[in-house]
Order: sequence, then structure tokens, then C-alpha cells
Amino acid sequence: MHRYLCGSLIAVLAGFVLDLIFGDPSTPLHPICLIGNLIARLEKGIRPRLHTKKQDKKSGNPRGEFLGGVLMAFLVIVISTGIPALLLFVCYRFQFWLGVIVEAILCFFLFAVKSLKKESMNVKQTLETDGLEAGRKAVARIVGRDTQALSTAGVVKAAVETVAENFSDGVFAPMLHMMIGGGVLGFFYKSINTMDSMVGYKNDRYLYFGRFAAKLDDVVNYIPSRLAALFLILSAPLTGLDGRNAWRIWKRDRRNHASPNSAQTESAAAGALHVQLAGDAYYFGKLYKKPTIGDDDRPIEPEDIARVNRLMVMASVLSLVVLGVCKVCVLYLIVSL
Repeated sequence: MHRYLCGSLIAVLAGFVLDLIFGDPSTPLHPICLIGNLIARLEKGIRPRLHTKKQDKKSGNPRGEFLGGVLMAFLVIVISTGIPALLLFVCYRFQFWLGVIVEAILCFFLFAVKSLKKESMNVKQTLETDGLEAGRKAVARIVGRDTQALSTAGVVKAAVETVAENFSDGVFAPMLHMMIGGGVLGFFYKSINTMDSMVGYKNDRYLYFGRFAAKLDDVVNYIPSRLAALFLILSAPLTGLDGRNAWRIWKRDRRNHASPNSAQTESAAAGALHVQLAGDAYYFGKLYKKPTIGDDDRPIEPEDIARVNRLMVMASVLSLVVLGVCKVCVLYLIVSL
């Protein structure tokens, strides 16, 4: 057993390095794209069967939509986790190092360090070279809010928030799951996280259908989001930022969000940068009132995108080292027993 645990550790380390070198490949055959297609197809197949009566079509069917969402989530998780599990089982049984190589490739697809940095830095560069309107379009690629009326500060704030929040969803949480259960548990996590990003909205379409996926995402991110915030705080002094203030703001503002997890890393980043994040935002043309995170010690500026990226990369490397050492210690205990 310890041999396969050792293989998964090598695969996670290799996948992380591959992501730093190549970034997330843009291809329709990307596993996360395939999971997204699966979610869309299942929704399309399940939804018509939820409203079988005329009154359902007029007034809705909350219970049926919720149960339909549960069924979709179950199928997505089973398929998205089962295929990598079967693939790795066959590869490891055939040849150990073939299994390691295949698992490393799967882990590579689950990391998003370079792509997160690339897309957010593109916002900074576009703002500085092409102006505000181009900056709004650039940031629209990485955020879910309406961007048409954002000011320069609003564009920068949206990019900084995205890097801070997605450090947990796109880097640390997958890493933690992979360190525990290899690529299989990593795909288990990403299937839930992808569902949340596609159907976990509190609008008319997904209020009931996406509720189970959204709550499941809250559960699987509860511990990772808090640990991710702590790694941002520990990394702040290593990148020339304020670790003490990051700790202070995190303790004060980590619950300033409707989600139990989203403000965890945002508050740590806001404190490290001495800027104010969050606040009211428009989604699908509707204003959502949100509390602010952090203190308005100074105006936010485009350079803060570069600063939060340095913080994110440092926290990613530090997380990999610490979690890797923890797994080595566990392997040593297993071998010793």
C-alpha cells in the first residue's frame, strides 16, 4: 500500500511542477471541460422530467428540482471519480511507473497556479496598456459579476479577489485532496467544485436545482479554505507584505460573506495588502449588497494584482512543501508499523 501512496506523492509533486511550467492547457478534452459538459448534459436530461404537471410548469416544483439536483450531483461525482479510479487501477496493476506518470498528468490538470496568475496579470497589463474598457473585458473572463460599469479600482479589486479566492478552490483544496487520496480524490473534489461554479447560483433557475451542489461545495471547502488562508498569512512576510495585519483582518472579516468559505482567503489577502475588498456588486443585472473585507488604508492599484499573485505563488509552494512533508511522515509511520 505504501508503494502506491509514495507513487501518488510523486505524481502530485510532478503535476504541480508541470502546471508551473505549462499552465492549464486550453482544450475541449481537458478533464474539467469534460466534467462541465457532463453537468450540462445531465441538467438537460433531468430538468424536463421535473415538471410533468401543468401546475409544475407554471408555479415550479421546488422539491422535484432539489431532488433532481441531488441526482445530478450523485451521477457527476460517480462518473468523474470512477473513470480516473479505473484508469489508475489498470495502469498501476500493469506497471507501477506507468501509473505514476498517468496520475501525474491527471494531477497536472487539477492545478491552476500558472493559469490563475496569467489571466489576472493579463487584466493588469490590459488596464495599463489599453485602458479601462479593455480592462473590463479582460476581467470579465475570470469573474462572474457584471463588469460593464466597473471603475479602474473595481476592475483591480475584482482581479485581486479572484486570485485570493481561487487560491483555495484552484490550488490549495485540490492539492490537499490529492495529498490525501491522490488523483482520484482530487477529481472527487473538482467534480463538486465544478458543479458549484455551474449551478450553485441563488437565481430563479438554480435556487433549488443547484442547492445541493452548492452546499456540498461548502462542506468540502470548509477546512481547505481556512488552511489556505493560514498559508497566505504565513507567506505574506516572505513576499514583503504584512503578515500581522493579514492575521488581524482574517480574524475580524473571515465571515463577511454569504458563503462560509469565500471570505477566508480574501480577508487574509486584503489584510496583507492593506486594501479593502468585496462590497456591493452586480450579478446578471441585479445589485447584491455585500459587506466589505479589509480596511481602506490606501487606494487599490493595478500593482496589487502583481502583489497578490506573488503571495499566491509563495503560498502554493509553501503548501506543497508542508503537505508533502506531512505525507512523507505518514508514509514513514506506515512503513514502520
